[in-house]
Amino acid sequence: MVSTLVTALRACVVTLVLTGVLYPLAVTGVAQLLFPSEAQGSLVRDEKGQVVGSALLAQGFTRGGYFQPRPSAAGAGYDAAASSGSNLGPTSLKLKDRATSEAERLRRENPEAPGAVPGELVTASGSGLDPHLSPEAARWQAPRVAKARGVAPERVLAVVASHVEGRTLGVLGEPRVNVLLLNLALDRQFGRLAAEPVAPTGVAGPP
Repeated sequence: MVSTLVTALRACVVTLVLTGVLYPLAVTGVAQLLFPSEAQGSLVRDEKGQVVGSALLAQGFTRGGYFQPRPSAAGAGYDAAASSGSNLGPTSLKLKDRATSEAERLRRENPEAPGAVPGELVTASGSGLDPHLSPEAARWQAPRVAKARGVAPERVLAVVASHVEGRTLGVLGEPRVNVLLLNLALDRQFGRLAAEPVAPTGVAGPP
């Protein structure tokens, strides 16, 4: 009985060390050696070297001079600690009303955009954190971005075209644009937009 218990404990300790210590350390070391950026979370830095986000996670952009990502149902929105979809089905009235309201807002903000509002701009992804848009959804927003920055739409479209990522390994997924990287490219090309004024406490600021 005692020998059986000792053998079981030894097996447990060896397994714990191998799978809980040595294996994770080996995988981490290989990842840091071969894929250092990805191993660190694919962090994105601005021209000053400051971390401004991750290329893997969407974040909200509401100002006119920036491209907006898909809506998010993750927590209060774009919460990486609460990755989630809305879990609303295609027959959901709540989903329909929300999509309709979002489409109306986008159309008001971008009256010069050609065609209908792309469906992905009014529906959240399964994770709520999808950092990409289709090239079509990015191009649809170009008139609004160009107007807010005071540049010709063709110049904004050129930035979009230069940031289209192809299919992974040439066959997986669809062409896409990373919204964070695209917005950083806008700042490099046309200058960073001035910060919006902060209203004093108790005083409503501009919409």
